[in-house]
Amino acid sequence: MSNFIKISNKIKNYDKTISVSGDKSLSIRWVLFSSMAKGKSIASNLLLSEDVLAAINAIKKLGASVKLKKNHCTIFGNGPDGYKYKKNIVINAKNSGTLGRLIMGILVNTPFKIKIIGDKSLSKRDFKRIAEPLSKFGAKIKLTEKGLPLTILGSKNLHSIKYVENRGSAQVKSSIIFAGLKSEGKTIIKAKKSRNHTELLCKHLDLPVKVKRVKNYEIIEVQKAKEIKPLNYKIPSDISSGSFFMVLTALSNNSKLLIKNININPSRIGIITILKKMGVVIEFKNQQNYKGEIVADIFIKSSKKLKAINCPIKLNSGAIDEFLIIFLVAAKAKGVSYFKNISELNEKESPRLKWGKKILNKMGIKTITTDSSIKIFGNPDIKINKQIVIKNFLKDHRVFMTSVIAALSFGGSWKIYDKDSINTSFPSFLIKLNNLAK
Repeated sequence: MSNFIKISNKIKNYDKTISVSGDKSLSIRWVLFSSMAKGKSIASNLLLSEDVLAAINAIKKLGASVKLKKNHCTIFGNGPDGYKYKKNIVINAKNSGTLGRLIMGILVNTPFKIKIIGDKSLSKRDFKRIAEPLSKFGAKIKLTEKGLPLTILGSKNLHSIKYVENRGSAQVKSSIIFAGLKSEGKTIIKAKKSRNHTELLCKHLDLPVKVKRVKNYEIIEVQKAKEIKPLNYKIPSDISSGSFFMVLTALSNNSKLLIKNININPSRIGIITILKKMGVVIEFKNQQNYKGEIVADIFIKSSKKLKAINCPIKLNSGAIDEFLIIFLVAAKAKGVSYFKNISELNEKESPRLKWGKKILNKMGIKTITTDSSIKIFGNPDIKINKQIVIKNFLKDHRVFMTSVIAALSFGGSWKIYDKDSINTSFPSFLIKLNNLAK
């Protein structure tokens, strides 16, 4: 079976209501928290992607009992220090930076050396940013250059630390929080604002984690958790998955779309703010608070006039996973859009800033880039009448999905490789698109 798709027709107009898969960040965090809880935790609408399945396999190797049926999952945990496993185990994080980095925080007190590996893409990513603070707790971590494979050996005498996280990395922050929940004393993190799913789950579970907001930073205080309560959770749907359909609708002719039950955590809705500034009509409906997270239905319709944007830096962390798809809106906007201080894009599954430039240039859109910025010279009358091939992108799911949306929005004849890359985050992506086109 071929591992590419061909697209040669733009999508026709539609007026639909859809649901997308469960939030990946919350799915993985639910798995990790539940594995440390005492008792039975149950989740529905769990994202069944390769990343989440890798998290489930990881905790099974650590001795947790798991029952999985469709997108319902039950995990039986034995408490924060209740893992039981043999020596010399290997945890395969596959393509998941969230799993690979967060689980290191949980393993700071492992009595046996554990090896963590990943796929080709993950093995190129920076794990030194995690190893540095975790080593201060007392864990011994040996990296391959600055990444995977790595080995971690915990300490019986973990001690609290003070640490400044100035990258705006929720993964670094979360890993330190997990380690702090296992350490004596008070761990203090001064963290640049980023996604706060871990902190919200800690609050819902009544764990000893306090957060104070100070301008662009958060001061997070973490103390040792004596126990973690089971977590029954209906995973809200993923705004990152929904973003592809938002942009497709905005770029289509005479189309409307309602996406149900999306997690609109304020740290995740950078794309909403950016698209609104660019002239896209987006509304939240049926908004409610669910166990600390805010969820809503998102309504969006086609936009006839799109404006360029000089994107405020403060929106970067809340849109870091969506910039590739946002670039497509800039491609059709009137004027020059400017996105700066986004070097973190090149620390993802592939060098995404470089791929954003490459896709736009293949479409005939002029760009000017540096290592941390891109200027996009929009063309409201863009029409593509040539063949475009997208391949060799380290199987980055977001490069694949962005290319598919570009093909359906702008026309041309596209051949896009590595369609199985969507299995890491959104296995039903192409099915959802086919249903939209019916």
